Amino acid sequence: MLLRLFILIPACLGWSLAQETPPAEPTPPPVAEPAKPSVVKLDETRYQVGQVTFDRKTREIRFPTKVNMSEGLIEYLLVLKQGKAHEALLITEISPTHLNLALTLLRYSPSRELFFLSDEAGRLTGNRADVPAAVKNGARIAVDVEWTENGNTRRVPVNEWLQNTAKDTVMAPGPWLYTGSDFSEGKYIPELTGDIAGVMVAPSAIINYPGSDNLDDVTWFAFPKRVPSVGTNVTVIIAPYSNTKPLP
Repeated sequence: MLLRLFILIPACLGWSLAQETPPAEPTPPPVAEPAKPSVVKLDETRYQVGQVTFDRKTREIRFPTKVNMSEGLIEYLLVLKQGKAHEALLITEISPTHLNLALTLLRYSPSRELFFLSDEAGRLTGNRADVPAAVKNGARIAVDVEWTENGNTRRVPVNEWLQNTAKDTVMAPGPWLYTGSDFSEGKYIPELTGDIAGVMVAPSAIINYPGSDNLDDVTWFAFPKRVPSVGTNVTVIIAPYSNTKPLP
């Protein structure tokens, strides 16, 4: 009997110790590198990346959006669906990276002329970058919107959907600016913020409005009599901007 107890005691102790030993931490799977965008050729001049299509001959870019606001204060022309939708005219589900890739492949030149420079301490200086005229010209784009109304396809400059309440006028005809945004820790900032096109200047956005009152956050509103109803499918069309006047 005594011998039997000596045999059982170590076995019981071993079982108890095994129960109290915490399980080993599972080895996390390796983090996969994000897949590189795949550009698909549609025909002789047109290509597609994600939901963005572009034409290397006309340099026109098209992608789907929806009307998000038909009235109210606007700070952004376009954001991702999960972005700052409470102050954006249009929303979309495209990848900002894909849009920027299309702009790059079509040789649009980003210009940082709207943004204030910083000093060595990171403080804004009040001075803007000195951008060559050739870069300014290459960054200016026309932004149109196309939608179906009563069975007919309509297309207008997106400026016609915005009104300046301080001046009680529609946004003046003119270009938008490809500003390009930036990267943070290897990630494209618009993918993180959802900012694609700003009416009020936003360094995080790919496109910004270069006209007057673009630093005022209480000036621009959706034009209720011109903007289709919320949820309307809208194709945004980017193309080169033709300007016969010298740039400032």
